[in-house]
Amino acid sequence: MRAPGASNIPMPTKKIKPIAIVVPTEFTGQRLDQVLATLLPEYSRTRLKSWIEAGHVQVDGKQWRPRDTVLGEEKISVSPIMEVDQRVQPEEIELKIVHEDKDLLVVNKPPGLVVHPGAGNPRGTLQNALLHYDKKLAVLPRAGLVHRIDKDTSGLLVIARTLAAHTALTTMIEGHEVQRHYEAVCVGVMTAGGTIDAPIGRHPVDRVKMSIRSNGREAITHYRVIKRFRAHTHVSLQLETGRTHQIRVHLAHVGYPIVGDTVYGRRLLIPKGAKEKVATTLRNFHRQALHAAKLEFTHPITHKAISCKASMPADMKQLIKMLEVDFKEQGS
Repeated sequence: MRAPGASNIPMPTKKIKPIAIVVPTEFTGQRLDQVLATLLPEYSRTRLKSWIEAGHVQVDGKQWRPRDTVLGEEKISVSPIMEVDQRVQPEEIELKIVHEDKDLLVVNKPPGLVVHPGAGNPRGTLQNALLHYDKKLAVLPRAGLVHRIDKDTSGLLVIARTLAAHTALTTMIEGHEVQRHYEAVCVGVMTAGGTIDAPIGRHPVDRVKMSIRSNGREAITHYRVIKRFRAHTHVSLQLETGRTHQIRVHLAHVGYPIVGDTVYGRRLLIPKGAKEKVATTLRNFHRQALHAAKLEFTHPITHKAISCKASMPADMKQLIKMLEVDFKEQGS
């Protein structure tokens, strides 16, 4: 789907230095697209297939189809063509960079910032900010974004800066190889941590919501208690899968919706006898109290261990502080 306001005019392209390959004999009998996917793992199979079909791949000087089989020792010339996406324009928006190298970035997204343009949010997004920070990201899908968090969720996101990193990170996320740790404040006092294993799919009536569905996609969330308060709990969570709204849906499903979640939560709960400063803090918290606090993964190119942390934004810190004050003042 094109971004709002986008036309059907083809996007400009950027040529990359041609790649020359001689097919090893052990690939005899395999399809051309399969051979290229093995020999050029930095490019996705979908992209390679599109290049073959568009004539950007020549085998012994001729154009082949993706399904044509090799005999071995063919000379292949690949002329990569990258589309430069001009539908999303660079915008000077502050970025909090937690980690940076030539292959990837890890950024700490503030609450209220949409990850990429969509209906109702044509500009002013993280994707716009990334294109301003590094113009080379324009040739990557969604400026290198390989996963997302909700507008009102804060915290860490990893962004690819090269095609090789983009392909590898996408595969790693799909294979659950990127460890994503969150913190949340939920309504209700949990007795212990645990695991929520409940499939998630689109809500049958409200199509902007997700819900627990027997025919949904597998969704697993691990959680543990950090601190209990009189009527709330500060929890740590780790995603084993990454479904849309997964933590919000799962916590609501087990009866502990996230504070401030107007979609999956319930009405405001103020502890009985709480002082006005505590009540005011709870009333004025107008987003889900959810923060992507830590990312751990193996660097897709250098293979070094990467571990990034981001402290909670000021509003969540203040929320927890007031709940602690209430707990101390009113007792358990």
